[in-house]
Amino acid sequence: MRGPRAELSFADSWTLPAPPDRIRDVVVDLEHWMTWWPQVLAVASLGPDDARVIARSVLPHTLDLVLHATCRDLPVLAVELDGDLEGVARWELAEDPAGTLLRYEQHVVATGALAVACRVLRPLMRWNHDRMMAGAVAGLRALLTGEQRG
Repeated sequence: MRGPRAELSFADSWTLPAPPDRIRDVVVDLEHWMTWWPQVLAVASLGPDDARVIARSVLPHTLDLVLHATCRDLPVLAVELDGDLEGVARWELAEDPAGTLLRYEQHVVATGALAVACRVLRPLMRWNHDRMMAGAVAGLRALLTGEQRG
């Protein structure tokens, strides 16, 4: 018998002040996510297309993920996720008068205790995810505009 599972889907979009190729260069450089994404606590390269990422947003649960890059060519950047979350995440980048429109989608399955929490606390989990992504966008914006903190 399979343990508890919870499907989660997230989608959002932001406009960032840089051309798509500049944003792509930052997003595909997984080893340096910690320099601009505050919720990313550690990244270990597992090869040219793979990395282990440890992340934590506001709630007291640390995610342990293995990411495998499946597309690094504009306009779509995509990774498969394994670990605490299994599924896919993708960024679609489109030119915009203000820079780049960045659309983000994530479709994952949580298992075990995380799945139970997702089922019971779904609105809180969504809020936690939104805080994580807000940190990513703020960090990207700061990096792209030269306001990056040390």
